[in-house]
Amino acid sequence: VQLQASGGGLTQAGGSLRLQCATSGRAVGAMGWFRQAPGKDRQFVAALRWSGSTTRYSDSVRGRFTVSRDSAKNMLYLQMNSLKPEDTAVYFCAATSSRLIFSQLPDGDDYEYWGQGTLVTVSS
Repeated sequence: VQLQASGGGLTQAGGSLRLQCATSGRAVGAMGWFRQAPGKDRQFVAALRWSGSTTRYSDSVRGRFTVSRDSAKNMLYLQMNSLKPEDTAVYFCAATSSRLIFSQLPDGDDYEYWGQGTLVTVSS
């Protein structure tokens, strides 16, 4: 599975950005977004099962971010609203061929495919 993330950029606090991740290759069971700020560990952001409607969000983004997918286009999206300076990070999309259960969705170790990151910068 090859992943290509895009859509990052610079915005002011309170603004919005939409990230997208194009997938190619074998079918996936789940996909997610993770982020890593300078000097910090990788952090789970949001994930979904490719089939069905199961989604999961980190507490820090719930209510502001929405993860979705377009199966026909093999695209994963992350709509980010009400952005805060602390959302500044490199965002990565990840995929797994496994059908993860709900508790597994936030664990980056359960994803075997990773795209290159896209930088999101939120100014105050």
